[in-house]
Amino acid sequence: MLAVFVNCGAVILGSIIGLLFAKKFTEELSDMIQTACGVITLVLGIQMAFKYNNIVYLALSLILGAIVGYALDIDGAILKLGGKLEKLTKKDENSGSSNFAYAFLNSSVLFCVGAMSIVGSFEAGVNHNYTTIFTKSILDGFLAISFTAAMGIGTVFSVIAILIYQGALTLLSEFLQPYVSDLLIQELSACGGAMIIMIAINLLGLKKIKTANFLPALVFEILFVMLVPLVLKLFA
Repeated sequence: MLAVFVNCGAVILGSIIGLLFAKKFTEELSDMIQTACGVITLVLGIQMAFKYNNIVYLALSLILGAIVGYALDIDGAILKLGGKLEKLTKKDENSGSSNFAYAFLNSSVLFCVGAMSIVGSFEAGVNHNYTTIFTKSILDGFLAISFTAAMGIGTVFSVIAILIYQGALTLLSEFLQPYVSDLLIQELSACGGAMIIMIAINLLGLKKIKTANFLPALVFEILFVMLVPLVLKLFA
């Protein structure tokens, strides 16, 4: 769990730095920083999304995931959680409740859906190799600075998602590792990249996308990668 705590610490430190700088920013500069965050996030998302091996899996996963996410209103549930977390902090004069919740939501998705989260957690849990997670921590720390400066203190609470998600992967790594192939990691990374592109679109103000409603797509990716080859063998 050492690697997970380091990752959380990096996000907390980055968020603190972002808050300190944000107080000195004008509204115009804050908008420029948010645009920069959007462009960086877009580049990162595109880079990840093109790692897919089967575009059909990606397409079906996103569509089916959106349907399930809409039915469960996952985005709404996470925003409500963000609203409750906001009560633990002083309200930022420059950002309303929605900014807090969206900062929490977007940063949580961004820091958790990448391949480095999966691979790094398994390396840390099985081989006690922390290199990948430490590298991810550095990247997350710098992203936390820009996200916090652009959207506010809600970013720091993404450590809750990191602690739960990466902590669970690390603790269960020895059990899960035999079932996690390179193909599965690539497909999950591509699906996560598509969702990061959605975050970028939100940051750039091009369209309001309820990104969290697409999270079930990750589950469908796992099902497609693991079950489709078995079905094909039955009919071969």
